[in-house]
Amino acid sequence: MMPVYVQHEVLGKVGDVFNAEAIWQAPGLALFSRKPLLRDLLERSPREHRGRAATRCFSHVTLMLPQDDVDDDRHLTRGARVRDLAQSLAALHQKDFGDLLKGDDVRYDVVGADALQPGQVEVRFGHAVYLPAPDEKILYAVTASTDSAVWKPVCAIYPDQRLALIGHDKATASHAVPGWPFGPAGALLLINDGPDAPIELQVRPKDTLECTFDPIGGCYVLKDGAARLFVKVARVGAPAAAKPAAVWKTRSLDANAGTMRPPPENEATFAPAAQQCVSLAALALPRLSRYRETGMESMEVGFDSALGVTANGDDAVIRFSVDADDQLHAVTGAGRQRISAPASFAPVEGAPIALAPVAPEMADRYCATVSLAQPPSVPVAAGVRFEFGRATPMLASLRVLGGADRIGLSRSAFSFEAAAGGYRIGRISPTQALYHLDDKMRFVAAIGEATADQPYLLPAGHHLVAGHYVLRFDA
Repeated sequence: MMPVYVQHEVLGKVGDVFNAEAIWQAPGLALFSRKPLLRDLLERSPREHRGRAATRCFSHVTLMLPQDDVDDDRHLTRGARVRDLAQSLAALHQKDFGDLLKGDDVRYDVVGADALQPGQVEVRFGHAVYLPAPDEKILYAVTASTDSAVWKPVCAIYPDQRLALIGHDKATASHAVPGWPFGPAGALLLINDGPDAPIELQVRPKDTLECTFDPIGGCYVLKDGAARLFVKVARVGAPAAAKPAAVWKTRSLDANAGTMRPPPENEATFAPAAQQCVSLAALALPRLSRYRETGMESMEVGFDSALGVTANGDDAVIRFSVDADDQLHAVTGAGRQRISAPASFAPVEGAPIALAPVAPEMADRYCATVSLAQPPSVPVAAGVRFEFGRATPMLASLRVLGGADRIGLSRSAFSFEAAAGGYRIGRISPTQALYHLDDKMRFVAAIGEATADQPYLLPAGHHLVAGHYVLRFDA
């Protein structure tokens, strides 16, 4: 049986919700029909016990009052009744359970809750309920995302905090996760063994959800069928722990996965695909501040469920936006969030999409590059010179951004010709910026003077950046 990490109870009607004695224990003889009050709850649910005897009690309690009462107190007395209630309950707690505290500080937090009716008081305490000391600094910040792009805060974890349970709502967990997709059945337990140990994550109850660590995205991935949740546990003000708690499991590869086999005799004759081709490997997101005179204030690149570029906002599972101040945002159905490179996103399972920083030599023109999961390509013939630009028909299928091409890409930008040893690149427009990246998309050079008569040789497998497009030239 799983332990109860969060004790949660709504007390019966209390005549005055700011009366500590009425919340702690009703005066006079106990009535069998009444619901238990706070002292009873703490006594019945000890933190530690030996047999039936309690040896230690809980010392951190969150008290929720009707929101209207808390608001009235803030307006009329600047919160004095809330503070007095917390102090009075802590004193009663210390008086009645002092021998079971074992040196623990007694801490109460009184907050408002819209769901409570007049006269109702809700209490929460337990192994995963922790109230920080006034000067205690945050050790970890926990955030969650349903799409790996828009991250929302969940909770903080403090140095002296042992456990935190995150899940569907505060009735079953210590912290509710925005958009928790798994219902109330499962939760995620975070175990903190101190600043010198890596934080540990466990699904509770065991095997309710699948939990793995994604080293590319730097986050934990919870899954139950098609439902997914991404969780980040970030160390605040210090290097992250060296080892993640969960181990990322790599998929086994078929030994023959890369083998090309001819089809049976009764099928079409087998022929390998043409090797000489130009592919759109990535998109370069421009600094729009360079193009203020055009009036363009924002630019968005959307990706559909197959992670292909789409101009239809309704089809996009994720969009990357650049504004006039060169700020980057990720936009999904969950909202809009500021981002920076490098970053990795997983809007669909099994197909991450990466945002990479640009080299310093390109940073005056570009904010970042977005690699394409399935680069479209066009075959090219050797010995023939082609032109690329927003007004040229060659490679038109690779110019996926349409109207945005008018900034950064000339009508006739450059020429290219497949030849021995690579591709001959010639600049056509004298104002067209061209950059050479290697096979890993690392910066090599800004291409200066290059013409059809005196071309720049781009090695096979390397990339050329022109406008928004990062083109890979294979031979």
